[in-house]
Amino acid sequence: MSDNEKSAGTSLKITGGQLLDGHGSETANIALLIRNGRIAATGEAAKQADADQVFNAEGCVITAGFVDLYCNLREPGNGQKGNIASETRAAARGGFTTVCASPETSPVNDSRAVTHLIRDGAATNSPIRVLPVGAVTRGLEGEMLSDMAGLTAAGCVAVGNGSRGVRNARILRRCMAYAQTFGLTVMFRPENQSLAADGYAHDGLVTSRLGLLGIPEVAETASVMEMLLLAEETGVRLHLSQLSCGRSVEMVADARRRGIAVTADVAMHQLAFTEDALAGFDSRFHLRPPLRSEADRKALVAGVREGVIDAIVSQHLPHDSAAKQAPLPATEPGLSSIESVLSLGLRLVQRGELKLAELVRGLTSGPASVIGRTATISNDDIADLCVFDPGAYWTPGRQSLISAGHHAPVLGQTLPGVVRLTLVDGQEVWASA
Repeated sequence: MSDNEKSAGTSLKITGGQLLDGHGSETANIALLIRNGRIAATGEAAKQADADQVFNAEGCVITAGFVDLYCNLREPGNGQKGNIASETRAAARGGFTTVCASPETSPVNDSRAVTHLIRDGAATNSPIRVLPVGAVTRGLEGEMLSDMAGLTAAGCVAVGNGSRGVRNARILRRCMAYAQTFGLTVMFRPENQSLAADGYAHDGLVTSRLGLLGIPEVAETASVMEMLLLAEETGVRLHLSQLSCGRSVEMVADARRRGIAVTADVAMHQLAFTEDALAGFDSRFHLRPPLRSEADRKALVAGVREGVIDAIVSQHLPHDSAAKQAPLPATEPGLSSIESVLSLGLRLVQRGELKLAELVRGLTSGPASVIGRTATISNDDIADLCVFDPGAYWTPGRQSLISAGHHAPVLGQTLPGVVRLTLVDGQEVWASA
């Protein structure tokens, strides 16, 4: 049975909230009527209409459902680090209604068969929308091009190399030229692997003090420049994923002024933390790209504020406990982050670094536009919505997190922002008291 068939004949009215549409529009004391999976009326017409259910959103913010451009669902895989069911439920709790699944699965999503496997698993086990991203090279090995056109026909919304680089610039150029021929968007996390080498932390004051192996900023910026020049030559739609350096933001802004079709995102933890998080050898903050300096963090926040960075991503990467219980260099990089993205963003709002509307844009309309979607709230739109209370607080713990990965960056901390309701096609996929 389809989602629309399941929602047929039901109606829900949301009243009393503040609507933020992700495009700068704000409406207080809004009312929305949802019927048959779509928004049937807004404003006074919705207030006067009858509905089967009424949700009081007083004190809450109503937005389009959050869209995550980079999320690891760990399926197909061995299941020890999570699966589609566990990680999409965690995403729903975080207010996400759409996630783009990284191609770094086992086996790698470099064929139509694996894409169909992901889509079939999501149709059966996911409460939210799962959009696969296909591998731009076979096995993500950076050598032979994948069947990008076939992957797109099977349902991939973009192609990329996940967290891995393409060492050979000639192959990278061929990837972009091939993708441009079919009008595809390519997503790359910029990293010069020769410069990054065996590093696992920002090459700065903390690494010098603690004796850690550093990854210099130029490992990212050199790759950004190379990709921008190749995108300018080939004309491909380039998306730079998970930026970590202030200089990278400057180069993206300059490239746009030159007419290059480039978009960019940043992981929420890059906006919230710096290299200082590693001062206690905390393996949770072993990340790739690494957390960098306070100056870089501020430049990334400014990039979001000014719209140079289009999207904020979770970079959710769940691990089992063994992956993080070792000396720092031997642990695996990555955070279990999707349930706390909103709360970390609201901390930035509380500190005056971002406006609430800018945060919402980075989680809704910005990422949606990168993959050719919309995230709007008006009559006849699909009812993918998030209702959250910015004045409520919660404390994540290992037992309370839904994700199979319990290495969240905020364990035991009191966080602002509780998602009260998440709707996909008008259907409740998450609700809290």
